[in-house]
Amino acid sequence: METSETSTPASEAPRPAADWAEASADPRYRAAVVDLLGALAYGELAAFERLAEDAKLAPTLADKAALARMAAAEFHHFEQLTERLRQIDEEPTEAMEPFASALEDFHRLTAPSDWLEGLVKAYVGDAIAADFYREVASRLDSDTRSLVLAVLDDTGHAEFAVEKVRSAIAAEPPVGGRLALWARRLMGEALSQAQRVVADRDALSTMLVGGVADGFDLAEIGRMFSRITEAHTRRMAALGLSA
Repeated sequence: METSETSTPASEAPRPAADWAEASADPRYRAAVVDLLGALAYGELAAFERLAEDAKLAPTLADKAALARMAAAEFHHFEQLTERLRQIDEEPTEAMEPFASALEDFHRLTAPSDWLEGLVKAYVGDAIAADFYREVASRLDSDTRSLVLAVLDDTGHAEFAVEKVRSAIAAEPPVGGRLALWARRLMGEALSQAQRVVADRDALSTMLVGGVADGFDLAEIGRMFSRITEAHTRRMAALGLSA
């Protein structure tokens, strides 16, 4: 992993200031925020595309309309993020490009075979990604943190997915076993891609572990992924599935 950054002891590591104007004076912090906004923007664009595709599999017109509304909300989040990148004089396409491969690989490896798998993927996969970005948000200046948390707001898909999946399992119990296996696969792939993003982007990983530029704080990274795993277990229970 190549980097031009100078190693900084953890005790001397810069922490984000109260707002963007002050925090962005640190080029390492600015690079981390550009990475974060680029990754989020590409993720929101991919979510829009996926929900639009899932709407085609919807069994009823009401379900189709519900997913279309969620897709529109995801695209609005995408526009908010790209507008923010332009405001800080960054080209959105260039900021998103480094994350395209990881996200495309994830979606290629986890293509759902039916409507229910699509619902579980959006519920589980998006939630894992949101948990990861919320971990990063705790390190951000107030301006950037507000935007990140706003675009991570649930578009209504969580409640929708839980209702539909639980109803399907009640009607046909064996479906639960298949969807539980599917959700475990999603969990593994999502964590793998999150780890890939952390490993590949020096500025982002440095901010995530609190400014340690000379290597990962493996204990902190481990605790972060443990928290994400625990949240996943709770969501599985909400779906009526075993983790």
